[in-house]
Amino acid sequence: MRYFEDYEVGELRHIGSYEVSRDEIVEFARRFDPQPFHIDEAAARESIFGGLTGSSCYTFALMSLIHSRCDEQSALVANLGAESLRFPSPLRPDDEITLSTECTALRASKTRPGIGIVTTRSFLTNQRDETVMEMTTNFMVKRRDEWGR
Repeated sequence: MRYFEDYEVGELRHIGSYEVSRDEIVEFARRFDPQPFHIDEAAARESIFGGLTGSSCYTFALMSLIHSRCDEQSALVANLGAESLRFPSPLRPDDEITLSTECTALRASKTRPGIGIVTTRSFLTNQRDETVMEMTTNFMVKRRDEWGR
């Protein structure tokens, strides 16, 4: 378990990877984001993307999935929200995406002594080293000394 005290500003961590399939992109989009460039290859070729792309919702869900599979889980209390969320390059079928995070700030909670606030920048990059998602997030993490660990 990773507590507030285990985070270090400037630390870059590689969390894990995932291989994206065409079928999964289409299945997710049909259910949650049925835009033509997510579900129809002919329409996608004619779109600004020039081919099938994964939905931003699907991309975000993959980031969450990769995080959940990490061997060393955070002593997470709650996600406080994202300051920014960007999708600079499209997610494509057969991409192998890798999640990396950089700790950018740490502070103790002013109102909850057993909690610290961690700020991270997370990046999903594909095998071509293109960023398909970038997000800055603030979340609450348990402090080790306050939880008897």
